[in-house]
Amino acid sequence: MAITLFSHPSCYFHLAGDDHPEQPARLSAINDQLIRSGLEFIVQQRDATPARAEDLYHVHTKLYVDEIYAKKPEDGHIWLDPDTQMMKHSLNAALHAAGATINAVDQVMSDTNQQAFCNVRPPGHHAARSQAMGFCIFNNIAVAAAYALEHYQLSRVAIVDFDVHHGNGTEDIFAADERVLFCSSFQYPLYPNTGEHPSASNIENLPLPALCKPAIWREQILQHWLPRINEFKPQLILVSAGFDGHREDDMAQFLLTEADYQWIAQQLKQLADQYCQGRIVAALEGGYALSALGRSVVAFLKGLM
Repeated sequence: MAITLFSHPSCYFHLAGDDHPEQPARLSAINDQLIRSGLEFIVQQRDATPARAEDLYHVHTKLYVDEIYAKKPEDGHIWLDPDTQMMKHSLNAALHAAGATINAVDQVMSDTNQQAFCNVRPPGHHAARSQAMGFCIFNNIAVAAAYALEHYQLSRVAIVDFDVHHGNGTEDIFAADERVLFCSSFQYPLYPNTGEHPSASNIENLPLPALCKPAIWREQILQHWLPRINEFKPQLILVSAGFDGHREDDMAQFLLTEADYQWIAQQLKQLADQYCQGRIVAALEGGYALSALGRSVVAFLKGLM
């Protein structure tokens, strides 16, 4: 079966600064590797539609969402937090990034293509209920989860986050919501320096040290994540797919390779086939070494196949 890839040209127009690591070239690097690998003939590419404010209100406060709309600058940049800039195209990009995950949920819930990948930016997993943070404006994967719970009346959605930074925003939004199981692996201590102690029983965090080797990372996932997901029996699996744990990425000090991202995709695919008719939606989070990012996304998509 084909994988559906959602993106939108607006995601290229959000600019965070010439030297900022979260740059439009990230999407181009992924597309280049899709072509080089031959996967462009296998994935079905579709344009995303923007999320509505009403979709965002399910995971962010109305005050926060309305302030983001109101703050949209016509010239220059404004700072939403010390790491997160917004310029005139940023809101449109962020709405399409969140909207892509909604489109992807609709795709896997109603079509024969049961896996979808959202090649979008800005990323989302640091955005908390009422705060932009860490390059993130809206929490894309949280929007997808809330939409699936409400629109499809699901009662069990698992979110897996293997970005090298803790998905603090997603934990903030879903802590103590027993309909959501949130599993996050990350380097600790490292930005945002959260997650060492889970905030609720539905959170399964794996704080791991710098220079974490692939064997340790895999062992921890096998020991902690997979039993929890098996017990939870999700009706949908969502993935915050951050590839900045790659050994070539200088945003952190993990030692993962493309093979590890293919492996985690295979593990999730097996769980999805067992519990939720293969339904997986993944959204791009981190990954800043461009060649490694492109290769890692291709490996992840191959693992889903």
